[in-house]
Amino acid sequence: MSATNVKGPGGKKPASAATNLIAGGGAGMMEALVCHPLDTVKVRMQLSRRARAPGAKRRGFIETGVGIVKKETPLGLYKGLGAVLTGIIPKMAIRFTSYEKYKQLLANKEGEVSGRATFLGAFYPNIIENQLNESIILRGDYSGLAAGVTEAVAVVTPMEVVKIRLQAQHHSMSDPLDVPKYRNAAHALYTVVREEGVGALYRGVSLTALRQGTNQAVNFTAYTELKAVLQKLQATPETPLPAWQTSIIGLISGAMGPLSNAPIDTIKTRLQKTPAEPGETAMSRIVNISKAMFKQEGARAFYMGITPRIMRVAPGQAVTFTVYEYLKEVLEKGREMLPGNQYEE
Repeated sequence: MSATNVKGPGGKKPASAATNLIAGGGAGMMEALVCHPLDTVKVRMQLSRRARAPGAKRRGFIETGVGIVKKETPLGLYKGLGAVLTGIIPKMAIRFTSYEKYKQLLANKEGEVSGRATFLGAFYPNIIENQLNESIILRGDYSGLAAGVTEAVAVVTPMEVVKIRLQAQHHSMSDPLDVPKYRNAAHALYTVVREEGVGALYRGVSLTALRQGTNQAVNFTAYTELKAVLQKLQATPETPLPAWQTSIIGLISGAMGPLSNAPIDTIKTRLQKTPAEPGETAMSRIVNISKAMFKQEGARAFYMGITPRIMRVAPGQAVTFTVYEYLKEVLEKGREMLPGNQYEE
């Protein structure tokens, strides 16, 4: 499939929803298994209180990771993995399925999707005139933005609340007498709902939607544009890119999202880690957390954990896009191998 066209190879029908669900889910599972330790280090850095004490030296990425392994064993790096696996498979399935659907909805009559939209164009529709003098929307970031918001509301926010509660615990995984408050993902989910109500699972949903929306707007736009460039350099533009090229452009596009919204992610993490105070609104909590961070730790605090986040997200997107494109190609080939060489849904 062309990077900027919603039609399949040779003008065939685009990949089915089932294909996108399976390929997206499989890609998400592989990403979680490979990259979760980096996410745990990122969360610990964002929640670190050392910077709030006068004269306390900040822990870096490697020091934080080594500290977790020493005190909590290597399994400590995988705290919250159950919550991630439970959520990331439907999350990625929703991401790719909704992204492809939004692309189809926003494509022009020839099936082309413009890649010239900016973040301003993603949030506020810009109108341009095409060669037929028909008004069309600048579509490049729309699909990624919408896919990110969709996954944030449907899956990501509850999953991250549970994941962060598990990752924030400093108990040893090898000591049976060191019993944490949250024993596993299911117990954490039950405890949060019992003590704080169902609404606690959606704490920080606005920030999560903003983070996921901007993430995927940048991610998918960069990936699509880079993929289009590489496809044009091939002898046959419709031929799928080699896996190593998909991995490289996935790595590059994946690094762009965290750089665009690091402060949002840090505030969201702190918001989701602690229960809300009675009578405190979500907006007042966001403002109070932001003020306290700036006053006690300085502007640099908003970028705490950016190194492990990029190291987590960038290779994660490389794995995700590579596995997704591979599974999608395999599934679509299987769909075409029907009696009489028919191509059907």
